[in-house]
Order: sequence, then C-alpha cells, then structure tokens
Amino acid sequence: MAGGSVPELLQLVHDIAGAGNSGCGVFRKDCTDLVRRIALLTHLFEEIRDFKGRQSPPSDASTSSCSTEPWVSDLVTALQAAKRLVSDSNCAAPVLAAEGSKKISFQFQCATWRLEKALAEIPYDQFEISEEVEEQVALVRAQLRRAIERYGSLVTRKMSFHGLPQSLVESGEWVHVVEDNSSSKVIDNLPKSFSADDLVHKLQRMSNIRVAESPSLCSENETHVDGEEDTKKKPDAAVIPADFICPISLELMRDPVIVATGQTYERSYIQRWIDCGNTTCPKTQQKLQNVTLTPNYVLRSLVAQWCIDNNIEQPTGLTNGKLKKSDGSFRDISGDIATIRALVSKLAGRSVEERRAAAAEIRSLSKRSTDNRILIAEAGAIPVLVNLLTVDDGLTQENAVTSILNLSIYENNKGLIMLAGAVPSIVQVLRAGSMEARENAAATIFSLSLADENKIIIGASGAISALVDLLQNGSTRGKKDAATALFNLCIYQGNKGRAIRAGIITALLKMLTDSSNCMIDEALTIMSVLATHQEAKVTIVKAGTIPVLIDLLRTGLPRNKENASAILLALCKRENENLACLSRLGAVIPLTELTKSGTERAKRKANSLLEHLRKSQQL
Repeated sequence: MAGGSVPELLQLVHDIAGAGNSGCGVFRKDCTDLVRRIALLTHLFEEIRDFKGRQSPPSDASTSSCSTEPWVSDLVTALQAAKRLVSDSNCAAPVLAAEGSKKISFQFQCATWRLEKALAEIPYDQFEISEEVEEQVALVRAQLRRAIERYGSLVTRKMSFHGLPQSLVESGEWVHVVEDNSSSKVIDNLPKSFSADDLVHKLQRMSNIRVAESPSLCSENETHVDGEEDTKKKPDAAVIPADFICPISLELMRDPVIVATGQTYERSYIQRWIDCGNTTCPKTQQKLQNVTLTPNYVLRSLVAQWCIDNNIEQPTGLTNGKLKKSDGSFRDISGDIATIRALVSKLAGRSVEERRAAAAEIRSLSKRSTDNRILIAEAGAIPVLVNLLTVDDGLTQENAVTSILNLSIYENNKGLIMLAGAVPSIVQVLRAGSMEARENAAATIFSLSLADENKIIIGASGAISALVDLLQNGSTRGKKDAATALFNLCIYQGNKGRAIRAGIITALLKMLTDSSNCMIDEALTIMSVLATHQEAKVTIVKAGTIPVLIDLLRTGLPRNKENASAILLALCKRENENLACLSRLGAVIPLTELTKSGTERAKRKANSLLEHLRKSQQL
C-alpha cells in the first residue's frame, strides 16, 4: 500500500486485536504474542495523533494526517501483513505437515522483522512522545528482536534460495524468493540498507539453509564456478528420528511427556494445547480422560544420547546423567537425579506428612545451587509444586511457593513455571496464605515479572490488588517484596490503571508521610513510574500529594529529592492548574536550590520545572 494515516494505524491495531482473540490453532501463542505486542503500540499512535491534532488548525484537519510520510506507509504495510498472518494461522490444524508448520513459523519471523524495522523508522523526536510511551515502544522493539531470533532457530527445513540478478543487487531492490517444491513464492521485500552479506548470513543463521546464490552473493569459499555445483557443500544436518519429534511442534523433544492416550509430546506444546481448552489428544483425537502429563524419562534419555552422538547441545547442559559445567567438563549427577525424582514422587503422593517433608526438602535443595534448580525442574517438579499451592496444609503450601521462588531464579525455569499455570495459584497464596507464604509469593511474582511478556499475564491475574493489600497490611519484609513486585509490574502501561484502581496511591501517600521514613524511597520510585499515566496523575493530585512532594524537595535525601522532582514534573507539565499550585506552595526556592546542589537528574528535572513555571506565569 502506498499511503496510510495514523487513524488507519489505530484501526489496524484494533482489527488485529480482534482477530487475535479468536485464535484456536497450534499457532495461538504466536498469534497472541504478536497481537499483544502490536496492541502495546496503541498509546504511541494515539500520542502522535494528538500531537498532529494540536499542530494543525481545525480548518486543516483533513490534511493533518501523516499520509505522505514513508514511515506511516511502512507501518501500515507491516500491520496489514501481520493482520493477514494472524487471521490465516489462527485456525491452523493441531497437527500440520512439516512444510506448512515451518512455512508459518518463517512467515511469523518475516512479519515480526518487518514490524520492528518499520518501528525503527518513526521520527520520534518530531512528536511530544511521553517518556513512558518511549519506554514502552523500546520494550516492544526488544521483544520483537528476541522473537526474530527465536523464530530463526525454529525454521530448520531445508530450502534453496535462488541468486538475485546483479541489477537488483546493485539497485537495492531485493526480492527474497523461496523455492518451495516446484513453485517459487515471494516472501518479503528487503530494504535497500540490507546488504547482500547481511541477507546470506541471516538466512543461513536462521534456517540452517544451504543457499544457492549468484556469485555476487557468495563468500569466497562458496562461489559457484561456471554454473557448476559447489564442491564444498556442507553435509546435511543429522536426520532426527521420527519418534523423537513432537507431533505438534514437529521439532526435537527436549522434555517429552505422556498424555492419557499414551501419546508423547513436548511438554510446553501439549500444555499450551490443553490451556487452550482442548480436551482431546491432538494426534489420535481421542478424548483425554485426564490432563496429567507424565515425564517420559526413557525417551528423554534416548534423545539426550542422540544429541551427544550428533554433537547437539542440550539446553540445560544435562545429558545422560551428567551435567555440563562452566569449564566444559561434565559432573556425574545420576545419584542426585534419582534422589530428586524420588522426592517428586512423594510430592505427588497422598500422604500429607510425606508431601510436607518432600516439599521442605525440595525447598532446601532449590535454595542451594543452580545445578539443583536445573535438576528439580528436569524431574518434573514444577507442575506438582504448583498443585501444592492450593492444599489445605499451610506448611506444605509455604514450602511449595518458596520452592517455586527458588526455582524461578534460574532463567529457563520461568517459562516452565508460567506454562504450568502457576500465576493464579500464587495469587491465591498471596491473598490467603501465611505471612511468610505471602511474602514469598510476592517475591515470586517479582521474579517471574522480570520477563516482559509475563508482566501482562500477571497483571491480568488479580495479582496487583493482592500486592497493594500486602503493601498496606503486610510485614516490613512483605511490604518491601510487594513494592518491588508492583514497581516491576507497573513498568507495563496496561498495569498502571489496575494499580490505581486497586488503591495504590493511598498506600504510597501513607508511606510518604510515615514518621518512620522506612519506605519513602520505594514509594517515590513506584509513584515516578505511575505519574506519566493520565488516570494516575489525576488521582495523585486529588490525594493531596503535591505538598508532600514539595516538602521532600526541602528535607529529603538526594535520591528522594530526585524522584520527587521527577514526579512533580510529570504532574505539572502542560498542566497550568498544577503549576499554579506549585508556585503557591513555594516550590520555586527548593527547586532553585536543587538546580545547584542536586544529582544530575534532579538538576535536569528542577530546571525543566522552573522553565514550565516561568512560561505559565507569562501567559
């Protein structure tokens, strides 16, 4: 499409969100991830639209769009491609042929790459984009880049790429042509800034593809001579035995589990299938009598040995009863594995005493080392521990949530915990558990929310209101854990409104005026994140926070003064009524002092506030 406008961008985002909510196929998570990231761009487009509206007089409203600007056109094109992809892949069959599955994965990579490139072209400095939205866009772009890399590792089907005519190479008008059986299909148009070497390197890296290019696209040792085939072809990758391939993902299984019908799947994919509300076996279509996932240790061992034989690295470094150490050597942990598996069996037993003792031992082991966290997760303990979060025995519940907290320290375990559906149960513990269990539940939420994608899931779970309650009524440690988790969750724009509605401003103001002064820093840090949100601004001002912040400018520690000035700037920028209040309450003197003796950030914020005050007084 040659043109486009900001309203059209907003409409596309709305349409994509609607299409993404109806997904039911194998690629539901891919669609959900892409839709979620696109939805986060709403605030950016709204701010650009509002800025354009302010810059153009009413009579020019019809010409105030960015329809002639290339970056808008590129974004419209990228979003239209994403919309088509989401629509086409939402209802993909649960078990696709290898060709179809890999092709869709590759298309997701192309759509993600195109969107990230389009976002990079926006002239952000031309618009009054808030700091909050800038951070949000940066977060989205980082997520898109990680997704591009992840898809690159998934597309492993062998394809051959025809060389590009020299005229196209020289002109920069690249066409990426993929030969699929007997037909060729145009997959993507690459930008002029994307060099030949970039293309070859990227395609080889992301797909293990053997590229048959024109001589101009080959490296020295891969150049074809007189049209003859390259005599230095790389050997084909090892063929994965059919029994080692997950019927859903069509990839090598790393964590195979058995379902009620006796079929084996990769844990994350069958868990996703069940989480989508499906009650049948994807391969046989038989009804699942239960949704228990039993680890297939025999197959896992065979896969591990096959990986060793074919020089394929295991993601956890655990192979055939040995754990890879940082120096490359291996440590025999077969005895540890047997012990941990026995503990996991007791965790799932019927005896309350046995479960309690096993949970206590898992808690202790998971605290000691990264190796133990890997082994405990490998033994399938995470789903069992999640089930124990809702038992009546308080001590078992406390040990289970603390074990999950310890396991979450290892980055790879975060995904397993989320896949096990742990968040609702953790929130339940946060609401009704013992004080120690509530403290550790809050710490677990913080740990899991370090992954950007999890902030949204956790925010929608009811965790924020439970954390605000702990912030108000918990122990000192509980309040600090809750504050840390809330700060991290509120980095995501959509969670700020939830926190406001949960009463967080009342809690923060109480912390700011507490005579013990033990959590002023935490309160200011959270408020500084919230203060760029319009609903939060109104609530903060109505709560009478401005006088408290001005007082902190006079008496607070250097970091307190810095955060207080940042919050006041967010509250008062383009808000003449708030600026007048600032002036009436005598903020000019402490702000002037801050420009001389504050931290570098405090000086910038204070100078900016004083400038806004001067401009408002000239009106």
